[in-house]
Amino acid sequence: MTVHQEQSHLSQGRPARGTEVPDTHAGRLAPRFRVEGAAEAATRPVERPVPIPVPTPTGHRFLIYKQDPSVTELGVRPVFVPTVVLNGPADARVQTDLSGVTPVARNAGGDFIFTPNTPQFDCAHTFAVVRQTLAMYERHNGGNPIPFAWNVGGNTDRITVFPHAGTGANAFYTRTSKALKFLFFTPQGQPPANVVFTCRSLDIVSHETGHAVLDGLKPGWLSAGNPPQTGGLHESFGDLTAIFLTLAQPDQAEAFVALTKANLHDKSFLPALAEEFGKALGMPTGLRNADNDLTLSQVSNEVHAISQVFTGAVYDVLADVYAFELGRRRRTEDPTIVLIDVAARLCRLLFDAIVASPATGARYVDVANKMLQVSAGRGDPAIYRTFIRNRFAVREITTAATPLTDLMSGVMRMTDAEYTGDGQDVTEVEAHDELSASLRAEQDRSRCCGTMQMPEYQVVAPERLAKRGPLEDDDILRDDLDELRRAFK
Repeated sequence: MTVHQEQSHLSQGRPARGTEVPDTHAGRLAPRFRVEGAAEAATRPVERPVPIPVPTPTGHRFLIYKQDPSVTELGVRPVFVPTVVLNGPADARVQTDLSGVTPVARNAGGDFIFTPNTPQFDCAHTFAVVRQTLAMYERHNGGNPIPFAWNVGGNTDRITVFPHAGTGANAFYTRTSKALKFLFFTPQGQPPANVVFTCRSLDIVSHETGHAVLDGLKPGWLSAGNPPQTGGLHESFGDLTAIFLTLAQPDQAEAFVALTKANLHDKSFLPALAEEFGKALGMPTGLRNADNDLTLSQVSNEVHAISQVFTGAVYDVLADVYAFELGRRRRTEDPTIVLIDVAARLCRLLFDAIVASPATGARYVDVANKMLQVSAGRGDPAIYRTFIRNRFAVREITTAATPLTDLMSGVMRMTDAEYTGDGQDVTEVEAHDELSASLRAEQDRSRCCGTMQMPEYQVVAPERLAKRGPLEDDDILRDDLDELRRAFK
């Protein structure tokens, strides 16, 4: 290009070749080199979409049975566990052990999603239900972790979950092994392929985890040296844990409300515990039914039998409070939301009452009185405590501090928040019968889940268990070893 041509090119407002300045560099030029208006055009902000909040980076999805394989209307669904879970699955509190299978690895998306009824699925499902149970009670504990019985003096040992621990129609928690063990069996008369795996039942897994949680809260309660009612509290806590965990999951709560038209006393999957396991043993409604009418005079001192009296009383309180709250909130809240809230509040009430109860020898009346006192302290409507007094009195657990006439006739004023029956908001009641065998006899654990039949809880004294810490074989053999020492002097 000649000088004349170059000058002509510039005169037309186009820079000569080699003199162009990229827009991205225009803002870096010294002021004397800038063409008026060029810098502003070059630094004009680029339009961008509205920022989207960064999601929480931790958490994994698991595929679980919402009840067990026999409850087909709920089936298998994904759940989200909002904590860091390592391959195993394992985290800071729980680890999984299945020979030849674990550690089970996360998929490319970081989730534990496996084909149902495979060993990998069983590991993931069982871990997730244990973790959900712990999380539920940690929420009621102000977000603080609940120690296992051996977590003392800085000990942080996990609990180990064994989904396929061996053959047998049982499952159990053991402090000695720091473990939850779930067995499997083929029902009598069934083909070998019809195996029942207890780890696939949300009810059974949460029940056994409930034993571990309660052993951390009240380590003296598992000893057979306590009265039968203390053993009943342990089994009842396990069953109620399964019910409260079910109602802590919105999809299950919604399914229940739709199925029963919001009637907790209608037949449903909620009060029926371990349906598949029960059917395998010839019990069509599950191992136990929380919606029962049993009283202390109608049951033996067998711990599972006596536990149903306490469970039934709490379930009735749940139904009463739900009916009351649904009546006054039905125009402002969905029935499912009300049920989730009511269940969470009652679960927290029971949790706080148990924490405040005696370290050993706890009776049903002790927990009932703590429920009354905690309820009053947190400002619940007076009718809540009326429900508690009535339901425990009807079960022959406590004295009837207020008249039961309205309750038994079915004409209670369910819309009156201050209703007490006689104007007395009593927060301490007496045991119905201080001489009851359920308070004085030895515990009968012959039909209990494997937890209550572990030797560590049969022979170790309540006071030793209450001290927390791991149990050694010498603790279990203490009496025999002492006898040998005397003999071998």
